[in-house]
Amino acid sequence: MTKQSAIPCILMRGGTSKGPYFVTSDLPSDTEARDRVLLAAMGSPDARQIDGIGGADTLTSKVAMVSPSTREGVDVDYLFAQVSVTEAAVDTAPSCGNILAGVGPFAIERGMVPATGEETAVRIFNVNTNSRIEAIVRTEGGSVVYDGDTAIDGVPGTAAPVRLNFMDIVGSKTGKLLPIGSPLDTIDGVEVTLIDVAVPMMIFRAADMGKTGYETAAELDADTAFFARMEAMRRIAGERMGLGDVTGKVIPKVAMLAAPRGEGHLAARYFVPHKTHAAFAVTGGLCVSSCAMLEGSVSDGLAKRPEGDDRLVLIEHPAGLLDVALKTEGQGGAMEIVSGGVIRTARKLFAGEVYVPSNLLG
Repeated sequence: MTKQSAIPCILMRGGTSKGPYFVTSDLPSDTEARDRVLLAAMGSPDARQIDGIGGADTLTSKVAMVSPSTREGVDVDYLFAQVSVTEAAVDTAPSCGNILAGVGPFAIERGMVPATGEETAVRIFNVNTNSRIEAIVRTEGGSVVYDGDTAIDGVPGTAAPVRLNFMDIVGSKTGKLLPIGSPLDTIDGVEVTLIDVAVPMMIFRAADMGKTGYETAAELDADTAFFARMEAMRRIAGERMGLGDVTGKVIPKVAMLAAPRGEGHLAARYFVPHKTHAAFAVTGGLCVSSCAMLEGSVSDGLAKRPEGDDRLVLIEHPAGLLDVALKTEGQGGAMEIVSGGVIRTARKLFAGEVYVPSNLLG
């Protein structure tokens, strides 16, 4: 008989994603053993994740690992893991800005950061991207406040706002805003912008790939030829960006752009990368909004560009709008990205223990 061991966790919705949040020290320190535990906890590999707590979707098969930080000026370290639904794979190369929305509340819940008044600032170091983020969390009486009147597209109802202020976001993996030194490149006859803000991305115009840019996620996912061509292009982009062979990896991510149809400044679809995001990733929103404001990029002729150095960029996506507060310096091709901020929400779903086979713990 295989014995089981209990691992404490809190299941949370962060932004438009969902997953378990762990204190890092509650998981094995050995990476391979840790990944086996995460796969077992989520129920992967299995299309239904029937033997775990995963939600059978890439947006609900995510994990946050949080620990008190020893870094100066930082409260907690956050490591994100994307757990594959159908493969025995755990990827810690990318980050997730939606799951990040729950890190501040989780740190307060677990006593890593004391609540201070009506708002508590939690200073987070993202291990995946070596970047700092400040999360402003609503608190009251020493506890996290989850109820509120803030709505975000892709999530029903309303909740308390979590403000995420991203610092050090340029060159998250490549060290450069434009890894090839130019805002335009051509891959397979298609103009692309290879850009790295919060996450490295390959961005192209929808029309250049035979799309309108307004398709639903289901319509895009059904076009296997489109995805095959996009994946071949993404692998070339990865090599040119200095990321090496990105086969089987999830970065660089991909987005396609179109002119806005409503109140937004740009319409976009985000790929994760082998499936269309049902809404939009936060890190992807930071990168796409930066591209939208960058003259000479594939956004020329499509994006509306608000004036000034501190601007709110609205991205139209399948579930609505993503608001990105973007701070920049300079104009034209010499523009520099200073920081980006977004408003997300989070909700604690349950706190308890998830059980995994004891032999996986080593």
